Parts: sequence; structure tokens; C-alpha cells
Amino acid sequence: MRKEQVRARNRRGEGARLREEIVEAAVELMDASGDGRGVTLRSVARRVGIAAPSIYPHFPDREAVLLAVVHRSFAQLEADLLAARGPSGPRHRLEAVCTAYLDFAAGHPERYRTMFGGGGDPAGVTGTLRRCLEDCGAPDPAVDAVALWLGLHGLAHQRAVLPHFRWPAGITSDLVRTLARLTG
Repeated sequence: MRKEQVRARNRRGEGARLREEIVEAAVELMDASGDGRGVTLRSVARRVGIAAPSIYPHFPDREAVLLAVVHRSFAQLEADLLAARGPSGPRHRLEAVCTAYLDFAAGHPERYRTMFGGGGDPAGVTGTLRRCLEDCGAPDPAVDAVALWLGLHGLAHQRAVLPHFRWPAGITSDLVRTLARLTG
């Protein structure tokens, strides 16, 4: 967790840097508290080392800051999925991507909830799943990608709300194989 500090003023033309620091502070606050309600303009400003009104040239309100967090989180999730693809065979890549999706949800639960609470677009996620499914020879990669994403999303959600449930070994593999309609 970053220590609150007094921030040195940006030089002229470096306003984008402050915008990024505001979003990063909101991400850190959300991850640290585990609760998006803890992300207020005042708490973000304190974290960055600025006065709260200094946020307004970059974001009109708290919801705009949270939307920027959602966009950043989707970009991170998509990067994680692409990194998981690796050089292994198509089915192993598909399962690695699905595991990376579930790992992101488990590792960033409040961001994950915020991402899918509105304003986010899972097109990058479903696009990555579709490309993996194409490589596997799935019958209808576009439809199967959406079905698989919905299944992963449901499993991620249930793991978050039922942490003590004894999930069967291999549930991720079974879910992927079934929803991707892969045989053999």
C-alpha cells in the first residue's frame, strides 16, 4: 500500500500523469479495502497527495473514476489472458486462459465485482476465448465463447460468495470441456 504524500506539481503538459495517478490510487484503495465504497474522491486525493478539487479537471465525479478503474481492470485481465496462452497445445492454452480468468477474479474480487457491475465490456475476454476455441476446433466459437465466459463468470462469482464450499477437483476442466463442446 502506497503511503500518502504531498505530491510535486506536474510540469505544464503533464496532466495525463496526474490522471493515471488518480486511477492507480483508486485501484490501490479498492484492492486494499476490498470494498469499492472506500474509494471516495477525498481518499483518492489523499493517496495521490493532492487536494480533492484537483481531481475535477480529470474526472467529473467518483463514478467516472470508478469507470476508469473498470477500463484499466479489463485491460489487465485481457493482458493476463493473452499471457496465459503460452506455447502449449490448443486445449491446454484454452484451459490456461480460463484458469487465468478465474485467478484474476479470485485475486481482485472487488475490482472483478465492479467490472461486471456496469460500464464494462467483456468483448476482449470473449474475443480471446473465441480465438482459443477456434484453435481447438469448437463447433461454433463465437457462441461457445459467450457460453464459456458465462460459465466462468458464474464459477468465479460462486467461489467468491461460497468460499467454504468444497469445489470438486477438476471443476474448471469439466466446465471448459462441457461449455466449449469439446469432445475427447
